[in-house]
Amino acid sequence: MRGGVVEGAVPGVDDEGLSGPTVEPGLWLRVVEQLGTALMVVGPDGRIRAVNPAAEQLLGRAASAMRGQDAHDLLHRDATGGTLRRERCPLLQALTEGASARGEGDRYLRGDGHLVTISWSASPLADGSSFTGMAVLFTDVTGDQGVRRERAAYTRALEDRTERLTLVAEITDVLGQTLETDEALARLGRLLVPRLADWAAVDLLTSSGQVHRVAVTGPAGREAGLEGRREHLPEAGEGDGSPLLQVLNGGDPVLRNEAERATPPGSPLATVHSDFLRAAGATSALTVPLGSGQRITGALTVVRTDPAHPFDAEDVAVVSDIGRRVGLVIDNARRFGRQRAVAEAMQRNLLAPLPQPGRLRLAARYQPAPAGSQVGGDWYDAFALKDGSLALVIGDVVGHDLTAAAGMAQLHGVLRSLAWDHIGPPGAVIDRLDDAMPAITTVPLATLVLARVEGHPHTGPWTLRWTSAGHPPPLLLTPGGDARYLDAGQGVVLGAPVDTAASRPNATQALPPGSTLLLYTDGLIEIPGSDLDTGLRRLRRHALALADAPLDMLCDQLLARMPPGSTDDVALLALRLPMP
Repeated sequence: MRGGVVEGAVPGVDDEGLSGPTVEPGLWLRVVEQLGTALMVVGPDGRIRAVNPAAEQLLGRAASAMRGQDAHDLLHRDATGGTLRRERCPLLQALTEGASARGEGDRYLRGDGHLVTISWSASPLADGSSFTGMAVLFTDVTGDQGVRRERAAYTRALEDRTERLTLVAEITDVLGQTLETDEALARLGRLLVPRLADWAAVDLLTSSGQVHRVAVTGPAGREAGLEGRREHLPEAGEGDGSPLLQVLNGGDPVLRNEAERATPPGSPLATVHSDFLRAAGATSALTVPLGSGQRITGALTVVRTDPAHPFDAEDVAVVSDIGRRVGLVIDNARRFGRQRAVAEAMQRNLLAPLPQPGRLRLAARYQPAPAGSQVGGDWYDAFALKDGSLALVIGDVVGHDLTAAAGMAQLHGVLRSLAWDHIGPPGAVIDRLDDAMPAITTVPLATLVLARVEGHPHTGPWTLRWTSAGHPPPLLLTPGGDARYLDAGQGVVLGAPVDTAASRPNATQALPPGSTLLLYTDGLIEIPGSDLDTGLRRLRRHALALADAPLDMLCDQLLARMPPGSTDDVALLALRLPMP
């Protein structure tokens, strides 16, 4: 025997069998002995038949101690040093199949008890047609594994950072799509759990100094049972160590892990928060302010329940950034809500009570835009003229919120004055309004229909005269089941450049007894994703189905049957003539 190799003991290793008669005697044996890569020959039974000196050195074992031993039982181990089950050994599988194989990251047990991580390659050996075992080359990759682990850790850190930045970007985008606080917080919870935390809770400050827990999201979604608690916020400086109290009183973000036991809660509000953390099984909790500086609107608390994955400094920075962004959204939503409430109240108060002349019946509705949308400048009006005729108006001022409401108020007053002062066709009144609008109102553009209902209020007959400044056409329902749009009398919108020499068109239509006239704004017929013709057909169909309903019911049902998705307010004015 030379070193760890037994000459002639392994079939196919003798010089003549390997190389033919021209090769220098002993060459292949010297190659095996001097090979810098560890070589082990394993028989069909899995027992070691020969090893070279490089294998002895790598494994810390003498060849004599290894020869005849079961290679798997002697060497192969799992990550903890335990014996690997034989059915999971890829080398034994290769022996069974008599096929080449390779492996990466297997662990062999050295003679000194340490584990070495190897990369190996096995090739079958044969003596003629007889399978005689496997030649296994293997190298130490323990150092490489450390490098790989470092690279993997670095990659994971980059992936975590990218995920955090992506989450912040998604939250910014999603929250920017709504001005409703409750919807914004619901979306926030769905983004934070479970991507960043196992639980999330949001507490908001009210104008009276109360704290309201408005949203709690856990692994199963929103937990309404943990919401709704209202407590007065103690003044700063009371010595309460609660993270929630510190943050709401203007303090910095607070990170507490399981090992850092908080001081006992010193207020009812702190007790509520402490009970929440305990119920959620928090092992790491981070509380950050919503907003920044002097504009703190509340607090966001995120919780993790895995002790092996606590929040770290990068999480503090990311969640703090999210808190600033959420606080800005909530602040904007509150401002929008206040402005919307003022605009809606102003608009409703400017809608004058309807007259009830003789046997003519009038009904009207104003429906604000859905929550999250801006209040528009839609309005209706009906009033008696000094010649006894009844004036009907439906209009829409371009713009939103207080600007539109104020413009509507200006236009409403000017139009009433002009209509009262000027007895003549509606087109002439609107011409004068168009001339006066730039000088005495702030309205840039508007659409409207001005109509006169002429005839005795008790006996008729009745005639409708009207003009339209770019507004949707009135809808006339007549006895017998007919419904048609009055498309005549159409002119350009108010505020658009016009030929001063041309007068606005007027139209005339006899109104049969028992008929119903509907004036409406475009919010009733225009739905995002649907064209105008579809909206007009839908309104006509619903109006026909409700033609015999009482006037108030007709108005209510037309609004109720609008498809979802509307983002505009609606004004509706209905006139019903008596039967003879």
